[in-house]
Amino acid sequence: MRIGVLGQGAWGRTLSGLFEQQGHRVQRWSRTHRTDPASLLGGQDLIICAVAMAGVPSLARQLEPAWPDGLPLLSGTKGIDLEQQLTASQVWQQNLPSMRSVVLSGPNLATELEQGLPAASVLASSHAALAAELQRELSSDSFRLYTNSDPVGTELAGALKNVMAVAAGICDGLDLGTNAKASLLTRGLAEMGRLLVAMGGAPATLYGLAGLGDLLATANSSLSRNYRFGRLMAQGVSAAEARETLQATVEGPMTAKAAMALARQHDLSLPICEQVVAFVEGLSTADQVLRILMERELGQEKR
Repeated sequence: MRIGVLGQGAWGRTLSGLFEQQGHRVQRWSRTHRTDPASLLGGQDLIICAVAMAGVPSLARQLEPAWPDGLPLLSGTKGIDLEQQLTASQVWQQNLPSMRSVVLSGPNLATELEQGLPAASVLASSHAALAAELQRELSSDSFRLYTNSDPVGTELAGALKNVMAVAAGICDGLDLGTNAKASLLTRGLAEMGRLLVAMGGAPATLYGLAGLGDLLATANSSLSRNYRFGRLMAQGVSAAEARETLQATVEGPMTAKAAMALARQHDLSLPICEQVVAFVEGLSTADQVLRILMERELGQEKR
């Protein structure tokens, strides 16, 4: 395939290299190139967007007039736009309503993929034939792709697990132990599910690669930027200093704020998201966050 990749951060570089190794012809664009991204669109079979969520709205608006008819998009961005409360593919569809899009998500730590270690992921789309075609073209012995028809649920799960990864990092940074972290992630998965269902996602998506699979990888690995961010903050490093140390985009804090905006619309309780926002913005200390979460009202365990 002829593939154009928008974004050359860690994820964009990884996908570019992965598909190039499979024999596809890959062209790249990055903001650092200081060129017009529209120049990448011509003659491609597929465009992959791997830019951070903050850059998606402006990029979609910029490319809308130049987008060729019939050119599909594979969205690999994980996050929720704070201003519009939309996922990445929803932002693209808002600007290009007739464009066919597919969402790529799953437990995909870029460093492991670059090392050739095995991984699996999901291609989610309402365009089943396109998803099946990309599954055939982009799967390899080390990168297995599965399909589903729930792009909304897949994207929300992929975005919200970053919030839970920040919380997991805080938990480990405070040396609270395995029991506490297991409890946190179990309740975090339930919290993800409440918002996912409210937004029209399929509950089954939560327990697949894009939900539980991605959560387990991101909340338990030092390769995860969101996990390391939470851990650094729990150890007394400020949010700004943690970002400077990581030298990478950390989607979790902004996703938590967007999730809280959606929670207010749907009258949902998202206590972990709420406390991540409070902690990152300096409204609560790590010990206060822990106390608030542990002192919640006793009751039946609910999903």
